[in-house]
Amino acid sequence: MKNVLVIYYSQSGQLKDIARNIAKPLLNSNEINVVFHEIQLEKPFPFPWDKASFFDAFPESFLQIPTQLKPVPSEILAMKYDLVLLHYQVWYLTPSIPVNSFLKSPEAKILLDKTPVVTINGSRNMWVMAQEKMKSLLKQNGALLKGNIALVDRAGNLISVITIVEWMFSGVKKKYLGIFPMPGVSDKDINESSKFGEKIKESLLQDNYDDLQDKLVAIEAVKISSYLVSVDKTANKIFTKWSNFIITKKNTRKTWLKIFNIYLLLAIWLISPIVYILHIFLYPLKFKKIKQETQYYKGV
Repeated sequence: MKNVLVIYYSQSGQLKDIARNIAKPLLNSNEINVVFHEIQLEKPFPFPWDKASFFDAFPESFLQIPTQLKPVPSEILAMKYDLVLLHYQVWYLTPSIPVNSFLKSPEAKILLDKTPVVTINGSRNMWVMAQEKMKSLLKQNGALLKGNIALVDRAGNLISVITIVEWMFSGVKKKYLGIFPMPGVSDKDINESSKFGEKIKESLLQDNYDDLQDKLVAIEAVKISSYLVSVDKTANKIFTKWSNFIITKKNTRKTWLKIFNIYLLLAIWLISPIVYILHIFLYPLKFKKIKQETQYYKGV
């Protein structure tokens, strides 16, 4: 009997649905025992978000400062797992505070040490640099990263900004104004994500993960946009300066977060289109480097 631990944190329920669908093939096997663990906080973040709370989460999120979690149940800690499916969201280009907090806990070391792990993220569109941070966290816990799946909103960058923000602040997943596309990972992609579970199941039962990521990539588990990778890297540099600055402003934090909010809007609507135009012009000159980066980010 193979033991598989499925870990996730979900506010809206989207990542929970993804976790359940990917695990379906494993749940249907008599040779596999699947255990689910939902990460829970001592002081939960609000959902739907209010504007103040949403931006207040920025410095701690980007700087990967953990918060207090509810303990992992003892019966989950007592079991040895053959595989862990670790699901996470991206908050401010970084693994979310709940998932980051879990990975910095003593329980994570117990559960992940010398254990094969497949990471699954559900995000708006930029996840590449968050995955690099995830790799570091897994390495610190002695985990063996064997696969990665990235499920994203398929809408264009600026369109998805509008729809995701509306969803996060209203708590209702719907077509904004009746004309915009549905926000988040599509129901079709979520429902079809069980195909990734099939490949994971094959590798698990064969005790061989050497070619798992290649199999996952072949069925579109990961798609790379060189433009979004460029934006992600640039934004990480900018967020580093903002987060380190704001975290020190105890008495004026709220004011600086409002200023950061304004800056972020300008960056999204003015700077990112300029970056896109520059990317198009420079693409032929950077073709070889982009190709190498694309292959790297598709892997583990």
